Amino acid sequence: MRTAVAVTLLLSWTAAGQPPSAPDAPKPGLPAYSPASLSFKVETVVEGVQVPWSIAWTSPERMIFNERPGRVRQVVNGKLSPDPLYTVPNIRAGSEIGLMGLCIHPDYAANKFVYLSFGYQIKDADGTARRDIRVQRFKDDGSTLVADKVLVTVEPAGGNHAGCRIAFGPDGMLYVTTGEAFQRRYAKDMTSLAGKILRLKDDGSVPDDNPFVGEEFKAKGYRSEIWSFGHRNPQGIDWQPGTGLLFETEHGPSGEAGMGGDEFNLVEKGKNYGWPDIHHAQKQEGMESPLIVWDPAVAPASGVFYNSDKFPDLKGNFLTGHLGGLGGEKHPGIVRIVLEGRNVVRQEKFVTDLGRIRCVAVGPDGYVYFSTSNKDGRGQPAPNDDRILRLVPDSK
Repeated sequence: MRTAVAVTLLLSWTAAGQPPSAPDAPKPGLPAYSPASLSFKVETVVEGVQVPWSIAWTSPERMIFNERPGRVRQVVNGKLSPDPLYTVPNIRAGSEIGLMGLCIHPDYAANKFVYLSFGYQIKDADGTARRDIRVQRFKDDGSTLVADKVLVTVEPAGGNHAGCRIAFGPDGMLYVTTGEAFQRRYAKDMTSLAGKILRLKDDGSVPDDNPFVGEEFKAKGYRSEIWSFGHRNPQGIDWQPGTGLLFETEHGPSGEAGMGGDEFNLVEKGKNYGWPDIHHAQKQEGMESPLIVWDPAVAPASGVFYNSDKFPDLKGNFLTGHLGGLGGEKHPGIVRIVLEGRNVVRQEKFVTDLGRIRCVAVGPDGYVYFSTSNKDGRGQPAPNDDRILRLVPDSK
């Protein structure tokens, strides 16, 4: 059952009282949140679930989402099925790890492939725990998911900085964001998949045009799955309509190297995004600096371009959900980033009264769906949390 609350939003926010930047870091050129005016209703789609991390649709009538403890759920014709569609075995869940990414194959109608990323652990006969983060392909038969193939495993698999957003790009390739497991050296270690964005074919094999493919790189031990590196903990990726450019949100130092420093990046083939050598607005030759540095921290957890017609003013804008960072943003919400090509024009914030916002997605109906993350151990859950909600025009 859906409930609706009418909201007319007019807000203005500017950064003030920021904590000191990291040593030697110039003050970031953060565009303050612009006054925003948007008329919409917030409708509850699902309530009483636990840390819904990703949302996808297999058809206009069927939404699937995952809960971080390891459950894949489905909503059919607006009703949440009481039993999970699938429960991941040997899940490692807690802190920042668990069942994270979920996406469907671009040709799902023909092959029924669903992809999950999750923390995995199993004990050997001697009691030694083996842990990794893995991306696995499944076949959806409508009543359950049938395990098919593990595409890639990532080590180390720390309980924090685990990534792990997955999404198909306009090139038909599967992109995977990985965190550096709170071990910063891995972000620039090309023999490790941690702290990277990976690019794979739909069966886990490596595309020939990846940047580190070839005998020269193989001799050095470079992992050919790597698309970009120098990332701390990226969790939001999507491609700009019309240009195909890949944009990304990433959790910054948040106290590890100065407060704040969360990032919005343009990600390009083979480039180094600096962590841990540079952060905040620092610059260094051969490394990429962010388009936006959020300071204080905001903990950007997702990202999607809006490319529908239900909200014409949002078309072509990037939307990201903010959890609210360590010592930072007290009223997180959904942030709208307006771009002109590669350049940020302004940013606006709305839906700031529901706590921590994790996933933001655009449904086949053109409405903006988002999930709360107030039961992840760091929020203040309302009695009906966690929830999946959607924004619809106030005139609907």
